[in-house]
Amino acid sequence: MKKIVKEYTNEELTIVWKPEACIHVGECVKALPKVYNPKEKPWLKIENASTEELKAQIKKCPSGALSYYMNGEENQEAVQLETKVEVLENGPLLIYGTLNVIDKDGKEETKNKTTAFCRCGVSNNKPYCDGAHIKNGFKG
Repeated sequence: MKKIVKEYTNEELTIVWKPEACIHVGECVKALPKVYNPKEKPWLKIENASTEELKAQIKKCPSGALSYYMNGEENQEAVQLETKVEVLENGPLLIYGTLNVIDKDGKEETKNKTTAFCRCGVSNNKPYCDGAHIKNGFKG
């Protein structure tokens, strides 16, 4: 099954959105509602914020579903990043940095930036969080 990846660009920056990684916490919508509106198509209007505002917001994406690269520069996503672990109250385990994840079938995947791991046990995208903890009232 092919993974969906969408890109939105302005003259300076390209936003990369990986919908299956999104845990639907809504940090993007809260931070920049003029840019992100899930009720509209396209849901992302990059022209409604400055490049610096977009970069700052994307760095706060808890799942890593949103990332960016600067147009005309080498992709920095492959750069090795320091690892940091954060437990979100009533939500996923966030790992910031570069990880090599091996799934139950032995498939290896390199994750950069932020990876959200399921803590509630009901995600349909295990080991990753899909936001199911919200509907299920997970406390932890």
